[in-house]
Amino acid sequence: MIRNVIFDWSGTLVDDLPAVWQAVNHLFAKAGVAPMTLDRFRDDFELPARAFFARHLSGVPAVPERQLQQWFAEKFLELESTVVALPHAREFLEFARREGLRTFVLSAVPAPWFARQAAATGLGEFLQHHCLGADDKRDLILGLLAEHRLDPAETVFVGDMRHDLETARHGGIAGIAVLTGYNRLEQLRAAEPDLVVEHLGELRGLLERNGLRLRARDAAKRFPIPTVGALVFDDAGRVLMLRTDKWSGLWGIPGGKIEWGEAAIDALHRELLEETGLEVDDVRFVLVQDAVSPPEFYKDAHFLLLNYTCRAAGSTDVALNDEAQEFRWVTPAQARALPLNTPTRILLDAVSPVTTPNAAADQAAAMR
Repeated sequence: MIRNVIFDWSGTLVDDLPAVWQAVNHLFAKAGVAPMTLDRFRDDFELPARAFFARHLSGVPAVPERQLQQWFAEKFLELESTVVALPHAREFLEFARREGLRTFVLSAVPAPWFARQAAATGLGEFLQHHCLGADDKRDLILGLLAEHRLDPAETVFVGDMRHDLETARHGGIAGIAVLTGYNRLEQLRAAEPDLVVEHLGELRGLLERNGLRLRARDAAKRFPIPTVGALVFDDAGRVLMLRTDKWSGLWGIPGGKIEWGEAAIDALHRELLEETGLEVDDVRFVLVQDAVSPPEFYKDAHFLLLNYTCRAAGSTDVALNDEAQEFRWVTPAQARALPLNTPTRILLDAVSPVTTPNAAADQAAAMR
């Protein structure tokens, strides 16, 4: 049973990724190094940060570490007001308080910065103990456990980076990876976490269902999960594609689980509205896919995928919730050129197998 939760801060409880990325590019500009895209930064950044900077500044004259810290800080502090609590963070901390869980933060963030961000986000009141300014968290985890007499069997470390999971393993405690921060799914999987969750809301639900345990006692009794999803077309024959971290950063379609007592079509309308803000009509069933342990998905699962096509009714302005990171309206041909998850590629090929220049227009006309 879980009694103690150690959190990373950046990317786990708060979203500071945009500010950190821009501050790193500011530092690079001062040092005469080309800036990085956000995607490349997420691929390359690691902790301890000194290894990252040593690698990317190796081709320039040596810069004192104090100067690097100053360049980074001057830009980050300019952007610090953009740091916000991640979705589900406060709700998880409220849940932890209700359940009497002890909460800790182990982070590389300097103490003054943490104090400002904790106050601004309102999360500070829920966090009982802080271990901050950690260059290498592995150097501190055993001392943290000993100082507070934490039983490793009752303690978990929740983080968004490989370094967090390596720190958990070094401390002999369970490591839980969240997909809300810096590292992508494949990077986190390489660190062999005990559990991967999309966000803290999923972790809270799991602990509630399992009586503060990471796994249910009857975990072997599992059934396929019925879901709905659709290729949403606009009047020009374009389809809506979403990119999600939980599908390894690949592109796919909107959709989700069918709730108890809910008709599949009703679930489709609800999920599309929740995920994209779109109302749809002209819903047509296409096929069922049996997805057993899809390797691209962030956790082991068995889905029955009920796939449809439909048309955006009215506005095509997309309002994403926190389940997807990016969207695009593209032609079916352009969609095929994206890095797609496997079920989406199968659906797209079933719906639009033709390759003529007028295929998109023909598809749009067929749906009107």
